[in-house]
Amino acid sequence: MNPVVLNGIAALPHLGVIRAEGPDAASFLHGQLTQDFSLLDGSQARLAALCTAKGRMIASFIGIRPQAETILLVCSRDILAATLKRLSMYVLRAKAKLTDASADFALYGVAGSALAGNGIDASAAPGVRSMVGEASVVSLYPADGIPRALWIAPVGAPAPTGDEMDASLWQWSEVRSGIATLTTPVLDAFVPQMLNYESVGGVNFKKGCYPGQEIVARSQFRGTLKRRAYVVRADAPVTPGEEVFAANDAEQPAGTVVQSAASPSGEWSAIISMQIAALEAGGLRAGGPEGVALTVDPLPYPLLADI
Repeated sequence: MNPVVLNGIAALPHLGVIRAEGPDAASFLHGQLTQDFSLLDGSQARLAALCTAKGRMIASFIGIRPQAETILLVCSRDILAATLKRLSMYVLRAKAKLTDASADFALYGVAGSALAGNGIDASAAPGVRSMVGEASVVSLYPADGIPRALWIAPVGAPAPTGDEMDASLWQWSEVRSGIATLTTPVLDAFVPQMLNYESVGGVNFKKGCYPGQEIVARSQFRGTLKRRAYVVRADAPVTPGEEVFAANDAEQPAGTVVQSAASPSGEWSAIISMQIAALEAGGLRAGGPEGVALTVDPLPYPLLADI
């Protein structure tokens, strides 16, 4: 793969923000998502998922708690309205109000030397939240070893400084990080472990119940998980939702393209969720048995063998 220069700042119009406010905001989200938001403090961010009763993911978030009674959830803008509606249905008597706050915040991706140029610690572990002026800065998983951060600031606050990056380059870096962000084509398709969420801090197995919790826990502790997420490359476009086939079975798909993006070098990168056994068979193709050939890259993080 040709090296890609990932350096600068990118506006992120494809992301939006749900704001939960009120004395019960943290406890309400604690009971709805895969993460422990009751223990979230100002120095941390959380990766989390909203699941159906069958344990299938229908939204993914990066969550921060800028004030004791306020939590911000960053998610793909294309699923925000439906996600907000679903969560709001369950507020009931909880003292919490959920709103679409996308218009109140400016979101930027910061990569490479632009982190240091904006006073961001490039060595911070993923999930660390820091403040730069009025902005909340969340350290993310790197892309091919290049440090990245998410900048969340009130509209009107100073933007990060540095060379401007196209949003498409940032989206490519998201794929290369191996952390999938759910969008419309792949909703209700995966339990969190099929996207490696338990290995990257997206599931807390010690917290109380949430929709789908029993199935998510059973997948982890009873050894029933047969799929994992992998990062792949291709010489032609691949699309989220496309089926993936392995060489040992041209009849039945063995995986799904979860997220994809074009590289400036002309290649495509994608996150796929695959049957572990089929991955070992090799000969992966997207879109059909004779479709686009996929090359598997090493995951940029270790998979947890157990809890």
